Formats: sequence, C-alpha cells, structure tokens
Amino acid sequence: MIENERTAPLWTKAFIGLTLGFFLLFLNLQMLLSSLPVYVKGELGGGDLTVSLVTATFALAAIASRFATASLMPKLGRTALLYTGLAAAVLTTFLCAYANEIGSLIVIRILYGVGFGTASTIIPTLVARIIPQDRIGEGIGYFGLSTSLAMSLGPVIGMNLMKGLGFPALTLSSAAAAALSAGVLLVSGSARGGKRGKREAASGAAKETESASETKSTALSPTSSASTNTVKPLVLPAILNMLLSITYSGLLSFIALFGESVHIAQVGLFFLFNAITVILVRPIAGRIFDRRGHAAVLIPAAACVLASMLVLSGATGMPQLIVSALLYGFGFGAIQPTLQAWMLRSTPRERHGFANSMYYNSTDLGVALGAVLLGTIAAQTGYSRMYGYSALIMAGFLALYVVMRFVIGARTSKSGTQASI
Repeated sequence: MIENERTAPLWTKAFIGLTLGFFLLFLNLQMLLSSLPVYVKGELGGGDLTVSLVTATFALAAIASRFATASLMPKLGRTALLYTGLAAAVLTTFLCAYANEIGSLIVIRILYGVGFGTASTIIPTLVARIIPQDRIGEGIGYFGLSTSLAMSLGPVIGMNLMKGLGFPALTLSSAAAAALSAGVLLVSGSARGGKRGKREAASGAAKETESASETKSTALSPTSSASTNTVKPLVLPAILNMLLSITYSGLLSFIALFGESVHIAQVGLFFLFNAITVILVRPIAGRIFDRRGHAAVLIPAAACVLASMLVLSGATGMPQLIVSALLYGFGFGAIQPTLQAWMLRSTPRERHGFANSMYYNSTDLGVALGAVLLGTIAAQTGYSRMYGYSALIMAGFLALYVVMRFVIGARTSKSGTQASI
C-alpha cells in the first residue's frame, strides 16, 4: 500500500509500461476486428449475419475467459496467466490468415477471445492497484487513452494494410503488435507493478492469491453479502457501458461496408478523426469526474454520441463523416473512462479486479449484442438506417441514466443517506 497517496506519483515506470502494453494489445484487436467483415464477405462469401457471428463469438469467449481467469489466478498467479494470454493472442492472430472457411475462422476467433480476455482483465487490475486513490479518475483517464487510441487508430491501420498488402500482411502486423505488448511488459517489469512489485514479490504471493480468491468468491457467489455489496453499485455503469459498446460494435462491424454502400472511399478516416477528439477529451473528462462527479461528464458526452449516430445515418460524403467522427470521439472518449473510474471508486481496492472484469465484460457483451442486433437490422433495412437505430440506443442510455439518478436521488433525500449514484 502507498503510504501517502496524495503525494504518490502517477507516471511511474509501471504505469507507463502497463499503459503502453495495453495500447499494443488493443491495437492488435482493433487492426483485425475492423477488417474482418470485409474479409468474411469478400473472401469467404459470408453475409451480414455471418459477420455478426464472427464478432459475437470472439466477444463471448472473452467474457467467459474473464470468469475463468478469476478461478485460475490463485493457482497460477497473474504474471503466468498474463503472458499465457498474450501468447495465445499472438498465435491465433497469426493463424487467421490460414482460415479458409467460416467454421475454422470462428474457432480461431474463440481461442483468440480466450487469450485476449485473460490479458485484458489482468492488465487493468494491475493498473488500478498502483494509481493513487484520490487520482483514480485522472489515472484511468490517461490509462484509457490506450484503449481509445487503439480503437481509433487500429481500424485505420488495419483497413489500409488490408487494402494495400492483403489480409495475410494484416494478420502478421497485428500479431506483431501483441508480441510487442508482451515485450514492453517484460522489459518494464510492469507485470509485477514495477520496483514496488519486485520488492513485494516474495511476501506478496500470498496476498495475490488471497485477492484473487476474493475476486473469485465475489464473482461466483452472488448470494453472499459481500458479493451483493460489491455488485450492486456496478450494475448501472455496466449497463450504460454495454449500451455504449453496442454503438461501437456497429462502427467496427459495418462502417467499411457502409462506406461501400454510400460510395465514401476513405471511410476508415472516421476512426482517425475520432482519435483527435478522444486525445483531447480523455484527460479532461478524468479531471471533471474527480472534481464534479459522473453526471457532469456523462450527460453531455452521451448527447454527443447520439448526435454522431444521427449525422452518420444521413452521411453521403466525407464532410458528414468527419463531423460524426469528431462528435463520437468527444462522447466515447469521455464516457468510457468515466464509467470505469465510477466502477472502481464504487468498490474497495481489493475488489478492483472484479470491478475491472465487470467493466470489460460489459464492453464485450455490448460488442456481441451490437454485432447480432445491428447486423440483423442492417440486413433488413441497410446500414444508414441501422446507425439511426444506434442513435435510439444512446437515447435509451440518456433516459436510463437520468431516470435512475432521479429515482435514487429521491430515495436518498427521504432516507437521509448518501446516494450511491
């Protein structure tokens, strides 16, 4: 434990190493995920629902692997599981180039989901343990840049690699990103929390096992009092994150196909312009959350995402695409770190692993649901109207948040207790 969290530095070697490693891991994911729909439809002869299935099975495998990670940590430890997950991500990404039918590609993507889900659960848990508690919003905001930048830059890189060099070159480059992630974590010593982790390696093994056991019991024993107290404050932000992720799934799975349908040649630039506003808003959103709470961030940010989807649904050229991308970056870049910091602040430090697992599971569940739901809508109505339905999902996000805040606020004023939202 840090003796004086208010004077503890944020930008330690461990924090930088974990953030960079996480960026490379998500870059590995996003480079391939955004280009798979084009490959599935063009090379393997699949339809929109097949594209949805390929995306959904990966996401569901990642969710399942996160629950398994909690069970395996007491036996294997975080470090061994982390590098095993990264190795699986590298190998299965490379093997995608050799999948010449839908069935084999789905199997490979399921195995990839297991590796990715394991690694993407452990790294944020390590980060949460080294961020000073009074700077959790700021720290998660900066750490979250790793995922947001990867989500913005990965599709651009992936689409251009596939267009210029082909799918095998894309899978090789994507696998190299995951391998580099493992190298960064290994060289920086971040998997053990930097210097402090090395000092505690001998005596901390028992604590790590105990913490992992607590995470496991919390995740698998929903009827216990400790589990109920841990899960209850996480439900609303997890649902909100799932709704946001549904809209992102529509972008990942179908924006390349949408570009073809409306004859926008460089539709991948959506993610590049999206990255600009993500970079600008991420650190600011974290500071606003620390000082003024999540309402000051979530309401205007959700309105930006809603507006982005409406603009995209009517886009016929590059100007509308850019406006939509900038609005989405503002909203998405602010909402994600705010929801994660909210969940971490709502749980004790020893249960941050569970909170992170729930956060990333809600993300993957949203991606899986979005792929199936929006894929079905696209098959029936087309891609433009599909993005209109995405706007309705964000309207639901806003309505749910405002209503829950009003309801809980009314209960709080009657009981005289502090609100949990």
